[in-house]
Amino acid sequence: MRCLDASFLIDLLRGNPDAVRKATSLDAAGERTSVAAPALAEILSGAYYKGGPDLTHTLETLASVEVLPVGEAVAAEAGRLGGEMLRRGAKVATVDLLIAAAAKINQHTLVTRDAVFSQIPGLAVESY
Repeated sequence: MRCLDASFLIDLLRGNPDAVRKATSLDAAGERTSVAAPALAEILSGAYYKGGPDLTHTLETLASVEVLPVGEAVAAEAGRLGGEMLRRGAKVATVDLLIAAAAKINQHTLVTRDAVFSQIPGLAVESY
């Protein structure tokens, strides 16, 4: 299963050709997709701000995507990953740690264009 990061979803909603190609290939392969709750919040805040057709398009796009919740296990893993990254000299935003932890705990590959995720240990990442 693929976990879609906010960067991918934003690019897809904006019609970025690389994101559209990736989404088309996932659909063609019958790949189920998910989104971590923090990434969903990022996407929806922009969509609700814009409103109108943008909000409708966003909600339609997300309708078939499974939402990965952030509970105690995900929060604990995000904290562990954050500590590991700090030991390596890299600071990662808490929202990104929560997204990474949700994907990792659920054994999903994170689809993103954000390079920071490729530095997170044990996280399967796929760019587009």
